[in-house]
Amino acid sequence: MELIADVLLAAGAFGAAVYCFVLQRRLTRFNQLENGMGGAIAVLSAQVDDLTKALTAAQGAAALSTRRLEDLTNRADAAAVRLELLVSSLHDLPDPEDRTTEPQADKRPRFVRARVRRESEAAE
Repeated sequence: MELIADVLLAAGAFGAAVYCFVLQRRLTRFNQLENGMGGAIAVLSAQVDDLTKALTAAQGAAALSTRRLEDLTNRADAAAVRLELLVSSLHDLPDPEDRTTEPQADKRPRFVRARVRRESEAAE
């Protein structure tokens, strides 16, 4: 009986050794940088670094755009206030019906001549 137990124990030890050898080979292939998971992990790590840099640049651009948009919004608000004042000042103008009562003689185009200074007058 002891002989059978010793043979089973030796077979179990041999099986464990073969199992460890197979696991060691699989782990070696898993960690190879050329074509295994190690290479994939290295590529993914480089991509994460690139994406981090791109995200930082995008955040900076977004902050700049936000500041510009706020500035444009403030300018638009100021322009809106000025336009409201201009529109409210239009109420002080006479109605168009009142302006039609003006005489037709004033509707002719006016010509204004500028006086040209001669060199003799300019020297004085």
